[in-house]
Amino acid sequence: MSTPTLYGIANCDTVKKARAWLQDADIDYGWVDYKKTPPTAALLQGWIGQVGWETLVNKAGTTWRKLDDAAKAQVTDDASAIALMLAQPSVIKRPVLDRGGKISIGFKPDTYQALFSK
Repeated sequence: MSTPTLYGIANCDTVKKARAWLQDADIDYGWVDYKKTPPTAALLQGWIGQVGWETLVNKAGTTWRKLDDAAKAQVTDDASAIALMLAQPSVIKRPVLDRGGKISIGFKPDTYQALFSK
């Protein structure tokens, strides 16, 4: 299997926990910081194809909460969600773990344990 890639923001506490878990489990992984290397529309479309835009857009996060109501109301489908995520990558739920093209959103130790024990 190819090396997994973890996407997120370096200062995010949940991302820090996921990175620590991977390191403690001695799992080699690639790291992509949204702030330094924003995801492309094609990558986001692939993620949405697996989990849906509703899962990928972090409506509980600070970035979403800071949007005005009109901007929030415009996010209604794949295309509008991608436009928002391209403009504001911090609104993407994190971390995103890509294991050979299959993605997992968020971090829970039990979930990662299950993913890497297969």
